[in-house]
Amino acid sequence: MELPLVVGVDGSDGSLLAVDWAVDEAARLGLPLRLVYASLWERYEGAVPSGSRERPSEQVMADNTVGSAAERAHRRHPEVKMSTEVVPEEAVSALMREGPTAFALVTGVRGRGELTGLLLGSVSLAVAARAACPVIVVRGDEAGRSGTHERILLGAGEPAAGGEAVRFAFREAEGRKCTLDVVRAWRCPVHETADDPLLAEDPAHRHEERASALLDALLRDPMADHPGVRVRRSTVEGPARRVLLNRTAAADLVVVGARRRTGHFGLQLGRVAHTLLHHADCPVAVVPQPV
Repeated sequence: MELPLVVGVDGSDGSLLAVDWAVDEAARLGLPLRLVYASLWERYEGAVPSGSRERPSEQVMADNTVGSAAERAHRRHPEVKMSTEVVPEEAVSALMREGPTAFALVTGVRGRGELTGLLLGSVSLAVAARAACPVIVVRGDEAGRSGTHERILLGAGEPAAGGEAVRFAFREAEGRKCTLDVVRAWRCPVHETADDPLLAEDPAHRHEERASALLDALLRDPMADHPGVRVRRSTVEGPARRVLLNRTAAADLVVVGARRRTGHFGLQLGRVAHTLLHHADCPVAVVPQPV
């Protein structure tokens, strides 16, 4: 049985865009969809007296919000199996609890009540930095959200730390029947070329060859497992976060890995993922890799 795609909903514009993206994704991959609204109405408004038909206003709003989101998703893809739940928890806690039994968690850029000036809301950032399953933050322009570029972008990290991200990206490209753009950024430290300018090209060439070898190691097995996926691989000189960010304008989804150290409860998010979550022109998938 396929794990569900779980979406955090709260009635905000960002969460509605996340619902649209998620139901499209569920239809593509044949996944069930689960809509979760996190509400603390039980804690804030107290228990309803026994036998009373009156419901707290926050519960009514929560039920209406998740119901409207479900109707929106059903109209878009009536064939997708769907479930909903309102849970009396903080949003981060509720979504984190869903993670171990989810294919992925999907959030909007910002939720209801968060400042519109924020590049990324606190809930989305916390979930992306801590969840045990892939997290997709739906952001960017309409072209990227709707999949018109027909291209998935994968930021290739070290083989030992990026295997899950690679598998996720191949599954996405296969489900969409689109091109998978795999990019490995590399840099040549200044101290390696400063002593003898005549040898400046040799160190750079070594770093580029190493980046190419890492791509070979990272892609060998997934390419064999997904022979139908069109892969375009490239090695590019420059900081990884800048290289990937520049390419998100032509992508429908950018996928990066994130290390998750067992027993570590703080935010576990690298600089590349952090930059993309705040600035990418398309949705961002952060895929954890246990280490």
